[in-house]
Amino acid sequence: MTEPTPGVAAAIEGELRLLDPLVRSSAELLDQVLHPDYREVDTTGRHWDRATIIATLLSDLAPRPGQLTASRMSGVHLADELVHLTFDTEARGRRAHRSSLWRLTAAGWLLYYHQATPFDAAPEG
Repeated sequence: MTEPTPGVAAAIEGELRLLDPLVRSSAELLDQVLHPDYREVDTTGRHWDRATIIATLLSDLAPRPGQLTASRMSGVHLADELVHLTFDTEARGRRAHRSSLWRLTAAGWLLYYHQATPFDAAPEG
């Protein structure tokens, strides 16, 4: 297996940080990972911008999915300053296919766009 490019490795590291509940509950840490123009489409199809997602994650009413487990994470370096990651997550029996775009900025690799699509596990057969 070949080693990922430095950009893909940095994006994977950033994505794994975002799965950490401590990062998800810290404005300072979210600020270090989310691009100023960040956008997201969640598992319900709702669109989020950076300010709204940060405010929601920091809210006392924020959903707490518990520990998110990631699998099948892989990345492609699309351009000098752009990496695309795909992976699956599971939390409390809910699964999602995920796709993220990471952009290189003066501050490092930041999450620019994220989309999640729910899915059911394939039947055993």
